[in-house]
Amino acid sequence: MATKTKALPPASVDLTADKITELYMHYCLENHKKPESVYLFSKEHGFAEKDFYKFFTSIDSLEKRVFVSFHNLAANLISQSGEIDGVGFRDKLLAYYFTLVEILTANRSYVVFALKEEKNKLNGILKLKEFRNSFKEYIHEISDGYLKAKSERIRKAQQDALEEGAWIQLLLTLKFWLDDESVGFEKTDLFIEKSIRATFDLIDTTPLESVIDFGKFLIKEKLK
Repeated sequence: MATKTKALPPASVDLTADKITELYMHYCLENHKKPESVYLFSKEHGFAEKDFYKFFTSIDSLEKRVFVSFHNLAANLISQSGEIDGVGFRDKLLAYYFTLVEILTANRSYVVFALKEEKNKLNGILKLKEFRNSFKEYIHEISDGYLKAKSERIRKAQQDALEEGAWIQLLLTLKFWLDDESVGFEKTDLFIEKSIRATFDLIDTTPLESVIDFGKFLIKEKLK
């Protein structure tokens, strides 16, 4: 008797980039590894492989988008709350850090899986590549008007340095949070407050290039 070919399940009408991301995170935590292929991942979760490609090009691209989704959620929550309306760049940055850390804490098991247990530290940084781009765009947006240089060329150089410096500070904060064993990650909250206060005080008295230089040194030492 001829056997029937098993047809792929129809695409779910509820399938979205966020839903696939959620399924991916659960898969990683339940299996302690990434999916071996798009085909197997799609099949296990009941949708056609072709529908995966409507949102992502590969498992690796999906992996990089997880942290972008965390960033987007933080930015959207802050925007909807209206808590940064009319406040300065420093307070906007503080609001973002605290909101992002709250989201990361809610997903700490996945973040630890993705970053802390990565033997090759460079691979961990590469997973944040798209997050870095989105973060720097956000910094560009919320820092509008902060730099006062009259020369457009100088202001552009300062803006580039500001965005890169903010990224370095975020990496240091992420590393501190990953290693934080205090109840409720209270030490991370203190770290955020003190580091941002110190950074802005430093920017007021020190060229941004020096701040970035120091930050790169700290990251290099932390990632050893």
